[in-house]
Amino acid sequence: MFFFLLLALVIILAAFAIGGYNSLIQIRNQVRNAWKQIDIQLKRRHDLIPNLVNAVKGQMEFEKGTLERVIQARAAAVGAHSIPDSMAKEDVLSSALSKLLAVVENYPTLKANESVGPLMEELTTTENQISFARQFYNDITTKYNTKLEIFPTNLFASSFGFKMFPLFTIKDAGERETPTVDLSLKN
Repeated sequence: MFFFLLLALVIILAAFAIGGYNSLIQIRNQVRNAWKQIDIQLKRRHDLIPNLVNAVKGQMEFEKGTLERVIQARAAAVGAHSIPDSMAKEDVLSSALSKLLAVVENYPTLKANESVGPLMEELTTTENQISFARQFYNDITTKYNTKLEIFPTNLFASSFGFKMFPLFTIKDAGERETPTVDLSLKN
């Protein structure tokens, strides 16, 4: 009788472990897929940047440093080898791009240029898609990371090689500040 109870307990524990393992595999694959969706949008951004830089280069000669920072940041981002490495390098690229876009905004003739306008619009659309993909990645990654930490999966997850994935976070303190909006009509 004791043998059958012990056998039943072992079978129940094995079924539970298999179910937990399979569940972790499924959600880990969803995290990897979410990252690939970001990667697709990043490739699109990487492809657009040289075209935008070439379109504005002639009219922004005295802003050469801004253009060089964008080109260097793009090259570093393209060469990223892991998710954390890519996140860090893409943050630098995003910062350099935002500075470039701010500079372009200050040149009305440049904004009106028939090649620059569509490129900026396409880049803005791509940035929005990257933002949405990052949000989804963070959502599914949080679910996965939580599953790794909760009982009972935390008892066996690390022994099977499951590791936490990093999340996108705001690193620039200026991005955390609430913008001031003044709609008053001052003379």
